[in-house]
Amino acid sequence: MGLRPASAYSRDGKRAYTRYAVSKQRKNFIGAVPALRVRRFNTGNSSKNFSHIVDLVADDKNVQIRDNALESARITITRNLSKKLGKDGFFIKLRIYPHNVLRENKQAQGAGADRVSQGMAHPFGKPIGRAAPIRKGTVIFSVLVDGKNAETAKKIIERTKAKFPCTIKVVVHTDVKSIGTKPSKRKLAEQEAKRKEEKEAEEEAKKEEDKDSEAKEEKDEGEEEKESQEKDEKEDAGKETEKEQKEEEKKE
Repeated sequence: MGLRPASAYSRDGKRAYTRYAVSKQRKNFIGAVPALRVRRFNTGNSSKNFSHIVDLVADDKNVQIRDNALESARITITRNLSKKLGKDGFFIKLRIYPHNVLRENKQAQGAGADRVSQGMAHPFGKPIGRAAPIRKGTVIFSVLVDGKNAETAKKIIERTKAKFPCTIKVVVHTDVKSIGTKPSKRKLAEQEAKRKEEKEAEEEAKKEEDKDSEAKEEKDEGEEEKESQEKDEKEDAGKETEKEQKEEEKKE
């Protein structure tokens, strides 16, 4: 069975009757939590100080947005912004987290399934995914850009309207601090320092290899010269021996 339509889960933003205890598993309502489909919550250049922020805001009643919809919207926004502004020309942050566990009572399909699948009303079901409950006015995505690129970012974000089960609006303003925390510069600096150290280590290793190869070549050349000298000495010694023998023969 394929993915169920979003309307099956987006009717309200109430918390689902699911419990997954980390420390006391015997109190679980469900066996396991489905894997999160959102790959990244922060994307782009977090170290640059941008002047404008573009917010994607829910403008509807309480709903639930599934993680696959959030990931699809994130990929669309990131890909189009990268094409238009470059990888370092923006910073995008997902402002909500899909913690609600969705359930489904799977039923038989095919001929006669209506008779086979008759069961109790409102069954508990099995976990199939995650969703984020939101209220009207919740900020879903925030994008930091320069002032000259704000209108471009707004048009790109508006393309994702079809991916959400609610009406949305895009707001542009200059309160960049409202985005909250970003990946720390210290962490970025540590990553850059680590890359630099690795690069230096590679260069040193390459230099050592070059030195070893040069030393080997010099050693090979020295051995060849030594062999040639020994060969010449043997030839000279042989010639002297022959000369001495001839002289002895003449004396006799």
